[in-house]
Amino acid sequence: MIQASGDGSRIQVEAIRAFNRFYTARLGLLRRRHLDGRFSLTEARALFEIGSRPGVTAKELRKTLEIDNGYLSRVLAQHVREGLVRTAESREDRREKLLTLTAAGRREVAHLDAESARVIEELLGPLDEERRTELAQLLERAQALLARQERPLLSIERLRRVESAALELMEEYYESIDVVKRDDARTLRRILREPHGALWVASLDGKPMGCVMLRALPQRAEAAECKRLYVRPEARGHGVANALMDEVEAYVRGERLRWLYLDTFEGLKAAVALYRKRGYVRCARYNDNPQATLFMRKRL
Repeated sequence: MIQASGDGSRIQVEAIRAFNRFYTARLGLLRRRHLDGRFSLTEARALFEIGSRPGVTAKELRKTLEIDNGYLSRVLAQHVREGLVRTAESREDRREKLLTLTAAGRREVAHLDAESARVIEELLGPLDEERRTELAQLLERAQALLARQERPLLSIERLRRVESAALELMEEYYESIDVVKRDDARTLRRILREPHGALWVASLDGKPMGCVMLRALPQRAEAAECKRLYVRPEARGHGVANALMDEVEAYVRGERLRWLYLDTFEGLKAAVALYRKRGYVRCARYNDNPQATLFMRKRL
């Protein structure tokens, strides 16, 4: 046990370092290969993140893992060579590649998940149920305290009028995926005056980073349409898109509507995955958007 003498800050640092030495040894993180398998810890973690977030980009992955760009590039290149990861060009940013697991990659991740669960279960084995629960709660608390220091403050505002920040975000959205049918400022103002029309802007630490719009859908009873969901690349990974969709869906429920529609195209894999995870299902075409190839809706 560290004695409480001298500088309090140094005591705290030494306590954390002591715990780091303890758990890295107990979890086998110092071994050359993770879980005594064929991957290093970084290689395994990269596979896990890609499996958890299909369509993630290398830039987003690098931010999550906090590792050197060159090192990550070598790891990803190896996974691609071994047939574990496939890449596709991003329609939002053609400089980026969308990463997904192949069938072989999914099998490897399933094996890693099973082995990791086994190791943790062995670690928890000597503890009774009460101590297991206590440990899990303490670890959740530690993660929350540390994450709060790093995560920027997310705020979402429903705009009553069209502002420059919203117009800039919309323009970035149009350019990122080469939108053909674009709404100018006058059209946006008209949409906001329509029944159920609404516009939200999300900010991180006060800087506008994302937007979404809602418009009436008169050809569908008790329905509205979600449009222009966009998050700037540097803000992705902070839950902005989900938070914006939360606002839209809450507003639709408040308007006593039953259905929320949206359109997209299959190439936007991250967006499609988000919608599906939130419960949107494929439906028949309901508009004349020439670029849309996938039409979805959700009952609220």
